[in-house]
Amino acid sequence: QVQLVESGGGLVQAGGSLRLSCSASGRTFSSYGVGWFRQAPGKEREFVAAISWGGASTHYVDSVKGRFTISRDNAKNPVYLQMNSLKPEDTAVYYCAARRLGTATMSSYEYDYWGQGTQVTVSS
Repeated sequence: QVQLVESGGGLVQAGGSLRLSCSASGRTFSSYGVGWFRQAPGKEREFVAAISWGGASTHYVDSVKGRFTISRDNAKNPVYLQMNSLKPEDTAVYYCAARRLGTATMSSYEYDYWGQGTQVTVSS
């Protein structure tokens, strides 16, 4: 069983930056594909970014391309989501997810494990 824990959320002004981290307890998830999703109040959960097990393949939703970067350091476990030039519309609870198959995917249905989420609030 893999337990995922997100950290790094908070309150930031528009134009600012945050770095989210996703760590796994219970076992290493260096061979897993990992994705970040977000859910704003009153909206459905949406895909943000994903990375393959080795980091060679990444995907982003169009609204964050050029602003967000997903990366991983398998030697140290975490997967990161660097968020720059934040906008109020980025406000949401951000979730980390992992899948045993190591490829990157945008579909939430293909992930096996989920974290509890971390709140990101961007003020205007």
